[in-house]
Order: sequence, then C-alpha cells, then structure tokens
Amino acid sequence: MIKIDHLVKNYGANCAVDDISFEIARGEIVGFLGPNGAGKSTTMNILTGYLSSTAGRVTVDGINVLDDPLEVKRRIGYLPEQPPLYLDMTVEEYLIFVYNLKGCTFNRTKHLEEICEVVKIQDVYHRVIRNLSKGYRQRVGIAQALVGNPPVIIFDEPTVGLDPKQIIEIRNLIRTLGKDHTVILSTHILQEVQAVCDRILIINKGRIVADERTENINRAAEGTRRYEAMICGPQREVLNLLRNRPDIAFAEALPARDGDAYGYRIEAKPGMDMRKGLFRALAEKGWPLIGLEAMGMSLEDVFISIVDQASAPAAKAAKGDRRARPSGKQTEHDIARSILDATAEEQKKIAPYTGDED
Repeated sequence: MIKIDHLVKNYGANCAVDDISFEIARGEIVGFLGPNGAGKSTTMNILTGYLSSTAGRVTVDGINVLDDPLEVKRRIGYLPEQPPLYLDMTVEEYLIFVYNLKGCTFNRTKHLEEICEVVKIQDVYHRVIRNLSKGYRQRVGIAQALVGNPPVIIFDEPTVGLDPKQIIEIRNLIRTLGKDHTVILSTHILQEVQAVCDRILIINKGRIVADERTENINRAAEGTRRYEAMICGPQREVLNLLRNRPDIAFAEALPARDGDAYGYRIEAKPGMDMRKGLFRALAEKGWPLIGLEAMGMSLEDVFISIVDQASAPAAKAAKGDRRARPSGKQTEHDIARSILDATAEEQKKIAPYTGDED
C-alpha cells in the first residue's frame, strides 16, 4: 500500500531524512517511532504530499505522490498532533465541510452517521466544537480523517492529553480501523505501540535504525541481556562480587528471598555472555546458584538501546570530521553562507566540512 524508496529531505545543509526505504502492506498497523527531531514528521509530511522531497520516490496504492498528489490525498486520512478543527462550527457542520472538501460521492447522511458511530460522537453531533472536551475533539479529528473511507490512515500522537479511559477507547478504535485500513501510528507513548501495532519502525537522525514485527523487536537491541538470579550466600558479599565482575554492567539486590537464597537483578555488558563465568565464580566461593532466569526487555529499553547504538557511530564520525577540517582562513560563517548559496551538488562537497557545530 505504501512504498518509500531512497527518500531524502534536506533543509540547506541539514539532512532531515537520509536515504530511507521501507514498505507497508495493506491492512498493517505500523508504529513509527523516534526521538524528537528524528525525521518522523518530515517523512509523514512528504507521504501526505504536504512537503516535497529532495530525492527519492513515494507511492501510495501504486500512485506517485509527486505525479498525482490529489489522488494520493484522496487515499489518505490524516490526523496531525493538533486536530485541524474549526471551533466555531458544530460537529455536523465541520464533517459536512470536510465531506465537500474531499469531493466524496457516498450518500452523505449515511456515510457521516457510520463514521460517528465508529468514533462514538453521536451524542455531540449537533454541539459546537469549541464546547467539547479534549477527548471529544480528538474523536472529531479522527472522524475527519475517516471521511471518504481512505485506505490509509495516519495518526500523529492521537492520545496526547487524553485520560486513561479515553486512551483505551482510542486504542481499541485503532485496532478496529486496522481491519479495513492501513494505519501508521506516530507516538512517543511506547505502550501504545506495543498494544496496537503489528510492526515497529524506529527512525533516528533521519535513518531507519529498526524495522521489526512488534513481538520480535527485542532482536534489534542486540547485546543487552538481563537476568534475575537466586544465589545462596551472604547478600552483601554476593552483590559485591557481581558488581566487580568485568562481564556485568549492573547488579542490584531484590526483595525476593527463598530460604538462605537472595534475589538479584543482573545485566551483562553488551556483547558478553556472563553466565558460565558467573557460575564458576559462585562455585569457587561455595555460593550455590539455584535460579537464573532471562528477563524480557521492555519496549522503552529496546528503544533507548537502538537509538543509542545508532547514535554512537554518528558521534564518532562527527569527531573525525572536526579533526579533518581544513585549517585555512575560511570561517564558519563563510561555510554557512556558501552552503546556503550552493547547488544540491555543491552541498554534498561542502557539508562534510561543517561538522556538527551551529
């Protein structure tokens, strides 16, 4: 349904989206994650035809966004973080306005009634939008995205500011929409992605750093291993041994206890398997290891691990660029001025010398 090939978006010397490619199948619910400034909004704005790309190709249902932007927009329902509502209109007036704007050909009354039933706004259909709660305004925003029955729905932070009950209702609604639509969900609330998405895309510094099924996302954070252990022995001494081992990054005591055995949470250093070494060390001390259980990583842990792994090489490269910078009389102001005046081809030659300084 959606295909993005080698997409690039530059703002002067700043590369917001750096040669990304991915596909989303019909009927998939995909979580699109990334830290602030990672390129999520830029990618979605290009996908919806709001921004043009510097390079690359974007197609929706086989239609190129640049070749026929209006036809692509007919196939997309979009809810930005701030719902595009006219507060002086009633819900009915607003949805009729959106219906006419999209040039829909369905029976208007029946179509809008069906949408109101799906998003549960029948009770406020004749009320002025200004007088609605945050939750109902969000529902009206979702309703406008559904007008015209587009095959692709894009939600940008759909549950911001909602109470827990409203959040659960919106999550259930997104799951329901996923049965008949392709859904992209961009959010910072990771539990939300875990609850409703089939697949997770993580973008950082303009590049895709993870693309996995939700249940397999832990594989993308290679090298991080956590365990809960039950060890017989004096707690203080055992904890001291764990914290001083070269293959263990973190250890803490847990309140769990089984006879003379105490519980511990242990995290191995990235890329290291500490289990055999730990067993030998405890055996030498005469402290039996009676339990060792691998712990699953939370989505928050996976997200932080993936973003940190992706950021490390970039930081190292930036340092190298600064060391390699020519020592002539050209000032940072001169470089910045030349970048602004340069053609796209010239930018590629100049940009490496700018490092990561303002």
